[in-house]
Amino acid sequence: MAVVNFCSLLLFSAVFRVLLIIYGEWQDTHMEVRYTDVDYLVFSDAASLMASGRSPYERSTYRYSPLLAFFLMPNSVIHPAWGKFLFSASDVLVGLLIHTILKLRGVPENLSTYCTMVWLFNPFTFTIGTRGNCEPIVCAIILWIIICLMNDNIFQAAFWYGLVVHLRIYPIIYALPIVLLLDPRHFESGKKPKLTAWSFRNIKSGQISSSKKFAGESHFWLTLRNIFTWRRIIFGLISAVVFFICTGISFYLYGWDFLHEALLYHLTRTDPRHNFSIYFYHIYLHYEQEFTVMEKLISFLPQILVQLVLVFRFSRDLPFCFFTQTLAFVAFNKVMTAQYFVWFFCLLPLILPWSKIKLKWQGLASTLLWIGAQTHWLMWGYLLEFKGKNVFIQLWVASIVFLAANTYILISIIQNHIYSPVYRRLDHLVSDKTAKHD
Repeated sequence: MAVVNFCSLLLFSAVFRVLLIIYGEWQDTHMEVRYTDVDYLVFSDAASLMASGRSPYERSTYRYSPLLAFFLMPNSVIHPAWGKFLFSASDVLVGLLIHTILKLRGVPENLSTYCTMVWLFNPFTFTIGTRGNCEPIVCAIILWIIICLMNDNIFQAAFWYGLVVHLRIYPIIYALPIVLLLDPRHFESGKKPKLTAWSFRNIKSGQISSSKKFAGESHFWLTLRNIFTWRRIIFGLISAVVFFICTGISFYLYGWDFLHEALLYHLTRTDPRHNFSIYFYHIYLHYEQEFTVMEKLISFLPQILVQLVLVFRFSRDLPFCFFTQTLAFVAFNKVMTAQYFVWFFCLLPLILPWSKIKLKWQGLASTLLWIGAQTHWLMWGYLLEFKGKNVFIQLWVASIVFLAANTYILISIIQNHIYSPVYRRLDHLVSDKTAKHD
């Protein structure tokens, strides 16, 4: 493989995003179809209201933390594109953090750089920030939390985790795998946990801690017995305190408008339009009605069961666990919009060095399958939204096809992944030392 300078690559990707923002401003001015995401206009209006001393929730459809509107207040003072530069800077920061995590795990420089390029030059991801979507900020925080955990910086990890759950509620799904990762068997008194190193030889031969070898490691009752360790208690307390302080201040300032729009709305959200989920047709038919307890359970139960299976199976391999959790969460959610895909795209480069899937042919086939299933859905969505055609049944079938494609790809990724726990267990360290003395 040719040597690629990572700093030059990062600089090029930053300049590329600046040029896209400039082009987007031109397109918005001169063309009928706008480049800027409609959500960015909502963010900007909310920030303008906050800058004038009013509530950001006076802007209809603003359903985010007031912190986001606060970050975008310079839109009204410096330039309307301020937020795009902020989001794009976070986008580039995600690339830097991906590279950092891979290096911490012992992945060679060149391979780390190529994996990072999967994020930096993914057409879907580099347009997210430049069009004005806030998801790169959330992705950057989640990756920073992984770095803090790898460096045994529990206090920082807990602080940022509490903050990110306040910003976007979905990272709450990562709480259980983090708690399981903080297993006392990974920590030696006064020392940082030993990280499991990446090895190209072991990857090729499949010798890195196979899933079968660790299958019985996460016994439920053993986990319960060891749950109350100081690291777990500290992480839980700090993250909860940060979350409730941010939420409490927001509630004090903006009352029930904040609580409903920023938190409760996302827990009960039902979108009949622009929704890839298989539940969209049922939501459309019953949009003005209250869902029964049984209907809510039927939609929620598959999601929670899949989450629990993935967590108890892969929690020690934290980046892989996060990726599979996020992909499954998005695929089985009642609401699935295109911006949700960036949640697992930022985690994809972290698992590539441990995957036996080759770009040619299986990797390419999986990519084309995912794009094809999404394009198929978008075709019917276009006929419904823009042409007014009665294609609800066809669109629902397209949603089922998209779910099947996501499920197949998830299973394929799991089957071809070399399970590699982030931390080495203490009993392994002891056995290694004994072997050396012998």
